[in-house]
Amino acid sequence: MISFDNNPEARDAILSSIREHLAASTRHDVVHNEIKAGHQTGPNPENFPSAVITSLPALDLFIDSLEAADGRCIVANGEVQIVQALKEIVSSLKETPLETRRIAISDAPAVEHLARQIADQVEEIAVTPRAAELFSYDLGITAAQAAIAETGTLVLDSKCERHRLVSLLPPVHVAIVEADRICLTLSEALLLLRSSGRDVSPTVTLVTGPSRTADIELTLAIGVHGPQKLFVIINTGPALETLCK
Repeated sequence: MISFDNNPEARDAILSSIREHLAASTRHDVVHNEIKAGHQTGPNPENFPSAVITSLPALDLFIDSLEAADGRCIVANGEVQIVQALKEIVSSLKETPLETRRIAISDAPAVEHLARQIADQVEEIAVTPRAAELFSYDLGITAAQAAIAETGTLVLDSKCERHRLVSLLPPVHVAIVEADRICLTLSEALLLLRSSGRDVSPTVTLVTGPSRTADIELTLAIGVHGPQKLFVIINTGPALETLCK
């Protein structure tokens, strides 16, 4: 138990911070409740409350939620635009302390196919380096098997590709997700993974924005235990898995 009897200023500061965060969450609570109500009444958009219609489809809501969590989103239509987005991300990072020289990628064939097209922009591209080596890479590129619009969360299923450490250890993570795999809720995302006909991996990684850590003094630090920046490329064109066929 913590006593604030001798430090009323600290008590007032903490209570004030709690009130501010509760007030800020009100808007998200309203959207969550209205989306839930819409699910209960049926999939027809006309059955959703009017406040929810502005948040649909799931793509728009995902972008808003991701950016609210300090993630960056790029919508790309097919291979050419995805490659261009990757080049722009690498180029923009060269103007920061996170200058990208070495890229680690997952073992998904489509990710490797895309990454090889930006090889001239960097010094090295490696497929799933060993854990001890990953700390020396500047950027990790993976796919995501689903996304959750409600919270701006990526869902990474390790049975589909080896991407967990690539997504967690480099200071910058770039994830590519199909637009039609963006679900409204976590339960819908898990159902989508199951619909593929295989068991869901016991290791499913959920990624919501850059890494965050807060200490007992309520000081928020970004990137202490994971990526400092998260970029999500949403593919609205042909599915990535068709690139290597």
